[in-house]
Amino acid sequence: MKPPKGKAAKSHNGSSARFAGKPAAQSRDNRKAVSAAPSQGFKKPRPKFAKTEQNAAAFENAAPAAPKKVTAEPAVAQRSLLKLTGDRPQQNLPVILETSPSEDYALLDSGNSLKLEQYGPYRIIRPEAQAIWQPAWPQSEWDKADAIFTGNTDEEGMGRWHFPKQQLGETWPMALQDVRFFGRFTSFRHVGVFPEQAAHWAFMAQQVRDARKKQINRSVRVLNLFGYTGVASLIAAHAGAEVTHVDASKKAINWARENQALAGLEDKPIRWICEDATKFVAREERRGNTYDIILLDPPAYGRGPNGEVWQLFDNLPQMVDMCRAILSPDALSVVLTAYSIRASFFAIHELMRDRFTGRGGVIESGELILRERSAERALSTSMFSRWIANS
Repeated sequence: MKPPKGKAAKSHNGSSARFAGKPAAQSRDNRKAVSAAPSQGFKKPRPKFAKTEQNAAAFENAAPAAPKKVTAEPAVAQRSLLKLTGDRPQQNLPVILETSPSEDYALLDSGNSLKLEQYGPYRIIRPEAQAIWQPAWPQSEWDKADAIFTGNTDEEGMGRWHFPKQQLGETWPMALQDVRFFGRFTSFRHVGVFPEQAAHWAFMAQQVRDARKKQINRSVRVLNLFGYTGVASLIAAHAGAEVTHVDASKKAINWARENQALAGLEDKPIRWICEDATKFVAREERRGNTYDIILLDPPAYGRGPNGEVWQLFDNLPQMVDMCRAILSPDALSVVLTAYSIRASFFAIHELMRDRFTGRGGVIESGELILRERSAERALSTSMFSRWIANS
C-alpha cells in the first residue's frame, strides 16, 4: 500500500521534500538516555548483606537508611541568552528528509511493533513502537533474520541478542556514503549508526565540497557535538573538512577511532575529544574559536564524564545560543536533531529562529524518515531543525 500523497516542498538545497499534514509521534530507543554508553556489566552475586533466615531479625529492627544525597556537577553555569536584534531568518517547513533503501542499509519491512532491517550483510529484527500496522512481507522473510534483539534483562552485551542461524561476532564492517565503519551488537539494541541521518550527512558533505570549490584551499571547520561513533565526522573529513568530534563517552570515542582506522582516514584532520559538550562549547566561546558547520544530536537526558547533567528542555536554548556565538563569519549551517522528546518539531524550529535572529539565512524544520522497501511506508524516526546561511 502506498503512503498517502502530500504536497511537495522544495528544501533549501533544491531537492524535493515530501511532508505530511501533521507531525508524527517521535520515538527512538534510548541510545542516548545517558551520554556515556553503558558498561558491559555482569550478573551480580548475592550480596553478603542479603536478607536470610539468620539475620531476619536484624533486618526487621534496623532503622531505615537515610537517602543518599546525589550531587552532580553542573556542566556550565546558566548565562543570559544573547540579546539579538534584526529580522528572524526565513523559514521553510514542514520538510521531510527521507532515507531510501540502498545496498548498505534498508528498512525492509515493519509491523507488529517490530522492524526488519538490512545492515550490510546482516538482516536484523529490533523493536519499533511506532510500527502499529501489520507487516507487508510473509513470516518466511522475517525468519531469514541473522540477529534478533531480545532485550533480555538477565543478560548483558551480546547476550541480549539472539542469533537464529549461527553465532555472530560482536562487530562487522559496513559502509554508508563511501565511508566504512563497524556495526556492533550492543546491549541497548542499537548497532552504532542511525541511517536516517544520512540525509544530513549528504547535505553537510555537499556544503563542504561546494565551499572548497568556490574558494580554493578554504579550510571548512566542522564541529560534531554528541558525535557518538563518528560516522558523521568521518563523512565530513572524507569530504575535505577539518573536524572536531565531541562525545562524553570514552567507549564511543574509542569506537569512533576504530571506525577511522577501518575507513582509511587516519591521515585526515579529526580531533577526538571526550568531554561534556556544553563545557566544550562554552570554552570555545571564551577562546573565540569558530566553526563553519555545527552538528548537534543531543539526548533528551544525559550525564557527562564528571557527572554533568544534561536536560534537553532546560539546556538546549543555551546550547543553541552558544553554537550561534561560535559560528564563523562565513558559516554554512547548524543542524540540530532531536529524538525521544514529547514535542513537535515546531518547538525546536521556533527556538532556532529565535536564536538566529539577525543572522539571515533560512530555518528548515521537519522530520527524518526511513522509507520502507516492502510497502514503501514511511517510518518517522526523529525531528530536526537546521539553519542554512544565505548562498
